[in-house]
Amino acid sequence: MSGHSKWHTIKHKKGALDAKRGKAFEKLAKEIAVAARMGGGDPDSNARLRKAVADARGASMPNDKITNAIKRGTGEIEGVQYEEMTYEGYGPGGVAVYLECQTDNKNRTVAELRHMLGKYGGNLGESGSVSWMFSKKGYIVVSKEDRSQDEMEELAIEVGAEDIQDDGDSWEIFTATEDFETVRDAIVAAGIEPASAEISWIPSNYVSLEGGDAQKMIKLMDHLDDHDDVQNVATNADIATEEFDKA
Repeated sequence: MSGHSKWHTIKHKKGALDAKRGKAFEKLAKEIAVAARMGGGDPDSNARLRKAVADARGASMPNDKITNAIKRGTGEIEGVQYEEMTYEGYGPGGVAVYLECQTDNKNRTVAELRHMLGKYGGNLGESGSVSWMFSKKGYIVVSKEDRSQDEMEELAIEVGAEDIQDDGDSWEIFTATEDFETVRDAIVAAGIEPASAEISWIPSNYVSLEGGDAQKMIKLMDHLDDHDDVQNVATNADIATEEFDKA
């Protein structure tokens, strides 16, 4: 039987590759600047900035770049001001695609996203067309080598995790957004280093893709991940694992 990988479960496996693409620092700096502009430049009192800084340090972003991004956000130094935008649409096979973007030119961004989706058999939709299919959750991935399911449940659920699911060689832990930091910090304090820890949009159902649609979706997702203005991509694509070997 063919194995399947829901897209959000493979994101953490792509992390090492994505880090080599040269755009990671730029996207991290955008998020830091936006977080600082919206909630202030002190990570201790700004949870979004705190996570953005932690993500940047986890990616080995130099401290001076982090500091400058915060100062651009608070207006202490000049810099481009980015707007947060969300776009919704469909990919090949009718899968839902939800995009969180940060841009200094909305017209350029929407035109490029429309072209990209169309190139791979999809299209942009109206606001609200697919967002109802997703819920914003804390999402933490832990290797099964670190703990058994019983041990992981006892540790995570005790501090507020909503659910733990089996993803083959990993445990997927889901939390409410407000409990994400507490659960993640408890896992780290227990000596476990998560393979991934982020706030993510989790779909309520999945659409299985194989063959040509799966190949198009893989290419579309890679291009969306590479786009300068796209910070986060959520989709309900469930793709046969062997399709990634063909890509």
